[in-house]
Amino acid sequence: MRTALVERPIDANALVAEVQRTSNGATVLFLGTVREVNDNRAVTGLEYSAYAAMAEGEMARIAAEASARWSTDDVVVEHRLGVLGLGDASVAIVVAHPHRGAAFEAARYVIEELKRRVPVWKLEHYADGTREWVDPTRQAASARGAPPNTEAHMPLAPGHHHSTAADVDPTPAGIAEPTR
Repeated sequence: MRTALVERPIDANALVAEVQRTSNGATVLFLGTVREVNDNRAVTGLEYSAYAAMAEGEMARIAAEASARWSTDDVVVEHRLGVLGLGDASVAIVVAHPHRGAAFEAARYVIEELKRRVPVWKLEHYADGTREWVDPTRQAASARGAPPNTEAHMPLAPGHHHSTAADVDPTPAGIAEPTR
């Protein structure tokens, strides 16, 4: 089991090789990539930043939870930091297990918890020249049917503090709030 924040391109083949064992009958690789459109806006790239110590610790906890819940130590997670272009992999999750169902479930658990709990922030760069911080929990909450900004562990952009999830402003000071 391994997790890391990285400032280099993610090598999916190397991650898969880390979990290959003859005891495993399934290996699931999830790659999150930079897409060209988000919320009907043309995207040219993005930039990830993080509170590294907290993010690394939370990523390790999530991998350990998946490992314990699905009985496999073969879990690897890497998340990119820095500027990424269209098509670049921003996150990779690899889970290997003797059975495919458990491998898929564990990988899904890891990405959903990562989006919900890990303090990594995304600054999207748009074709019109603007840049806006994107609330990572908004999309994760929508996927689960929850309204945005209701997550108890919502990560905040650098410089922000709050006492309740209702007070959340995911953008750093001085940056305009994205239009929703």
